[in-house]
Amino acid sequence: MANTTCLKPMKATSNGSFQGENPLDFALPLAIVQICLIVFLTRTLGFLLRPLRQPRVIAEVIGGILLGPSALGRSKAFLETVFPKQSMTVLDTLANIGLLFFLFLVGLELDLNSLRRTGKRALAIAIAGISLPFLLGIGTSLVLRKTIAEGVRRTPFLIFMGVALSITAFPVLARILAELKLLTTDIGRMAMSAAAVNDVAAWILLALAIALSGSGSPLVSLWVLLAGVAFVAIVALALRPVLARMAHHSVEGEPVKEIYICAMLTTVLAAGFITDAIGIHALFGAFVVGIVVPKEGPFAGVLIEKVEDLISGLFLPLYFVSSGLKTNVATISGGISWALLFLVIFNACLGKIGGTILASLVMKIPHREALALGFLMNTKGLVELIVLNIGKDRKVLNEETFAIMVLMALFTTFITTPIVMGIYKPARRAAPYKLRKIESAGMDSELRILACFHGSRNIPTLINLIESSRGTGRRGLTVYAMHLMELSERPSAIYMVHKARRNGVPFWNNKKDNIDANDSGRDQIVVAFQAYQQLSHVTIRPMTAISDLLTIHEDVVTSAHQKRVTLILLPFHKIQQVDGSMVSIGNEYRQLNQRVLHHAPCSVAILIDRGFGGSAQVSASDVSYSVIVLFFGGSDDREALAYGLRMAEHPGIALTVLCFLPPPGCPSFPSSEAGGIGIGMDGDQRSNDDECITRLQKRVAEKTDGSIRLEERIAGKREEIVSAIKEVRRCDLFLVGQRTPVMPLTDRIDCPELGPVGSYMGASNSTTASVLVIRQHDPSSIATGIVEEVAEEGESPDTPAAGASSKSQLNPL
Repeated sequence: MANTTCLKPMKATSNGSFQGENPLDFALPLAIVQICLIVFLTRTLGFLLRPLRQPRVIAEVIGGILLGPSALGRSKAFLETVFPKQSMTVLDTLANIGLLFFLFLVGLELDLNSLRRTGKRALAIAIAGISLPFLLGIGTSLVLRKTIAEGVRRTPFLIFMGVALSITAFPVLARILAELKLLTTDIGRMAMSAAAVNDVAAWILLALAIALSGSGSPLVSLWVLLAGVAFVAIVALALRPVLARMAHHSVEGEPVKEIYICAMLTTVLAAGFITDAIGIHALFGAFVVGIVVPKEGPFAGVLIEKVEDLISGLFLPLYFVSSGLKTNVATISGGISWALLFLVIFNACLGKIGGTILASLVMKIPHREALALGFLMNTKGLVELIVLNIGKDRKVLNEETFAIMVLMALFTTFITTPIVMGIYKPARRAAPYKLRKIESAGMDSELRILACFHGSRNIPTLINLIESSRGTGRRGLTVYAMHLMELSERPSAIYMVHKARRNGVPFWNNKKDNIDANDSGRDQIVVAFQAYQQLSHVTIRPMTAISDLLTIHEDVVTSAHQKRVTLILLPFHKIQQVDGSMVSIGNEYRQLNQRVLHHAPCSVAILIDRGFGGSAQVSASDVSYSVIVLFFGGSDDREALAYGLRMAEHPGIALTVLCFLPPPGCPSFPSSEAGGIGIGMDGDQRSNDDECITRLQKRVAEKTDGSIRLEERIAGKREEIVSAIKEVRRCDLFLVGQRTPVMPLTDRIDCPELGPVGSYMGASNSTTASVLVIRQHDPSSIATGIVEEVAEEGESPDTPAAGASSKSQLNPL
């Protein structure tokens, strides 16, 4: 009689190593070690794969495989110490709880209203992208059943293989599109819409596969299916009105009630229990509840904030490792196994890519866009692993088949980014234009400004600055207000994309784009700009750039070139606190400003916001600001002066030009070697400065109302400059050049992108006024490569040109 060894259940906690107990023999400390190891390994792999622009799911799957029997798990000592068999129940339970709530977040990402508005092209692509790979999956399953999967139940195996090959990973696809700068282009919108339809269809097919995989009779499977349909109907008809009532009572700007959050999270768990009891899977219930949660208002956003970090950061990687521990690549051995792996990958790619291309060509989409869509729709991800794990748990997939399918999912996702970059990523093409700096633009010419902001905090100052800059020219001022939104790995990033699309604020904003005034789901930022535009003569076009912070500068630079702007306005990476101190919001935002300065096709200004005009928008009739230009000389100071003179056209602006002069007898500021503050400047620059001051003096003489004043100060040392700045009694805004020809005013420069004077003005104790640090466009110092200039062909600067060639522009959905 064979001896069977029963594993002793693990106690929760130990008495400590000083009591002679090993903490790794107890469930809680061992789970902590497992989680820390998993997070460290997956994050490290994610960092290493970042240069290849791979989504984090790739790193997490590879990390799971490395910890499993394919690599480190080959060591029995490692497995028995870190992942003993008796601990796997705890690990799997934690992983599935994390997965339960993550699928709830995935349901929150899907907006059924947007699915109803899916265009014919996206719907055709989705249908073809499901049906053809599903049929090829069934054909592949017939081959596998005759070779390595003998004896498995036929019908569940056919459906599981069909679903596995027909899935498109919606969240992973969104992040790949963002990496490629295609998320808000026509091809990106089409891919997202088709993937959303694909996601819903995949879950329906998965529910069918799970129902048929039970060990009971066909009648039992029928009851499971009917019970699942009844569950969905009850959630839609009974639960949705309750959730809508919760959302209605959650007012924008006020915290959502704690009882609502608790009730919602409990409902997710209860729904998971019900669907598990039905025999489908607990994940299905959480996903359905996520879908029916109302997407309007703050309710869905708060739910995501409460759940996403803990789930995505800690618990979700456990699921990938749990999958990796079940994946043994060593089972793929011999010519037949490797041939089957190649067959599965080939059929998966052929079905998805081929079906998508055929549907795209039928819908008259150009060949290059059709090929790119095919590879984009071939992206796999978490749902693929869920299908495979459920199939393995239900004994539908054996170890070898499971390993083959996991490697297929890895391969198809890994190749997506580099192939799409190679075959499609469009060159940023734009026609050249002349007005790249304010100094060269006349007072009557239109001034185009690309005003960037991170959130609603910047809006009052931004609108007040725009109002002060509108001038009196015939064509006036056009402002492209670009909301810079970081697309992270968090689930809320996809929710953010949907919100931006619902609000009608695409990255490339056409003249035809407008927002329904009665749309209750509009973004407050858009409302603020629309309200200002209706009360002023300024044309404002809201835009949204959604990208990783490492590459979002490309969106800014490309937009500036496409829109032919004269000035890019950037927010400073520090914000003012109540006590007046300046606190950084992140070094990534500082690096963003530096990259824009390095690549900008026009002049750039960085706004140090200290509440210019107060905390609210000021009407045009109430504008009364004092603006001071600190003029030392050089191209940047002349640009700041030109901008100040344009602001002085506004009747509510009083402009003072504080012109610093070298000591008597010195043609320029004394150099640092002589104990002074000067930096060498060539004769042409000095001549241009003299002409600029001469023109300014004429303007001062013409302005009899005293709205423009010129004050001259002698300065040979930096203490004299600092003293002159501090003597200013009333000032709302300082205009400063970035590359001012003087030595730094402080011993230590924390922000070199602000220049020698701007760095001092950005310090906490320098002034209480806002500061605008301006750098004039200099073609010789600007890096190239982001935007390619082409001959102008009558293209409107408000027409999108990224995402498709000018001759083969895709129609928006």
